[in-house]
Amino acid sequence: MTSDVPAHLVARTREVGDVSDLLQRLPADAPGREISAWVRGGDGLVGWGRVAGIATCGASRFCDAELWWRDTIAEAEIHDEVGVVGSGPIAFGSFAYSVDSHEESMLVVPRVVLGRRDGRCFVTTTTWSTGTAVSSADTAVVPDPQPAPQGPGVVTFADGALPGPAYETAVAEAVRRITAGDLDKVVLARDLLAEAERPIDPRFLLHRLAESYANTWVFAVDGLVGATPEMLVRLERGLVTSRILAGTIRRTGDDERDLALAASLARSSKDLEEHEYAVRSVADVIARFCTSVNTPESPFVLHLPNVMHLATDVAGRLTNGASVLSLAQALHPSAAVCGTPKPAAEAVITELEHMDRARYAGPVGWIDAHGDGEWGIALRSGAVDPDGHHMRLFAGCGIVAGSDPASELAESDAKLVPMRTALAGEERT
Repeated sequence: MTSDVPAHLVARTREVGDVSDLLQRLPADAPGREISAWVRGGDGLVGWGRVAGIATCGASRFCDAELWWRDTIAEAEIHDEVGVVGSGPIAFGSFAYSVDSHEESMLVVPRVVLGRRDGRCFVTTTTWSTGTAVSSADTAVVPDPQPAPQGPGVVTFADGALPGPAYETAVAEAVRRITAGDLDKVVLARDLLAEAERPIDPRFLLHRLAESYANTWVFAVDGLVGATPEMLVRLERGLVTSRILAGTIRRTGDDERDLALAASLARSSKDLEEHEYAVRSVADVIARFCTSVNTPESPFVLHLPNVMHLATDVAGRLTNGASVLSLAQALHPSAAVCGTPKPAAEAVITELEHMDRARYAGPVGWIDAHGDGEWGIALRSGAVDPDGHHMRLFAGCGIVAGSDPASELAESDAKLVPMRTALAGEERT
């Protein structure tokens, strides 16, 4: 575990005029790995610079980060003139999927955060003080809209750990074990490697993802960039909500045909079974922390530009004062990204995927000084290497007894589309 925190943080939040596009305000000269974002439908948070942070790993990664954040906030000097969820000091975070991952998990406190919520816009500047002087100016000027970021040029894609035929073989083996009664469901992921002509700018990816996938939460934390449709947990003044997605069908681009496909998805016994496992895994955990838990009896179909998902929103009222990060720890990994029973699914993932998921499918989001915040699952995402020219893209599929290997490969290809198209309009395969 490594951390950097000054004697104490000083955070000042003030309201500003309307900021219509948060992503356009990310400074062009900010280092790419110091760009943070969590935006959906124009609302959300973007940050740049890095005042403090912690990197953790292993089984204690969530607890270490939570303790660090609590200690940091306890010593902080906070001047918040806005008083909404997300104003005041916040930390963006991204956590490795597995306790065995070589990837570090992290919380990052940006120097400047620009936020928009329910029509109110605000800017938070976080600096540090030794008790005698503040390290830099205590207010930030909201940047003007920035020039469009440069794209990465020609991008070459190559297979990762499992080429298509090998992925189909892994799916077939997982189905065999499910049929034999070893487990009920497992999520198998694959990666795709990208090499770019020019450095990959996270701002370029964020803009393209936000334009094409308005119903998702577009995010960036320390080089991990994506557009997730799945909210692992939101905590806002005691209200806990979660959106579970499991069960997927690829869109055709023909509206009438897609409506028919949506209806078939809603009736599909294979997809409904997969979805039920995922909902149960989340609802059971939320019930440990909440009262008045509401779990709809049937899912709805969420329409995205490239795919459609079965979706269920679960809600409850928090009873024990847990933070959103504690809730994310308790919920991760859900059956939507792991499987069930969890120990058996994790063993199959380790054996059949042949890769480290790193921060893919782990919680990603933010937490404020009150413990409120939003954490999604890092899906439809990729990680930019420190060299800037390489990126790993990820996609995964839920495997149950009725899964067909060729169909699951096609589904994984569909889930790779958002990041592939965000990277480049010009591809070489």
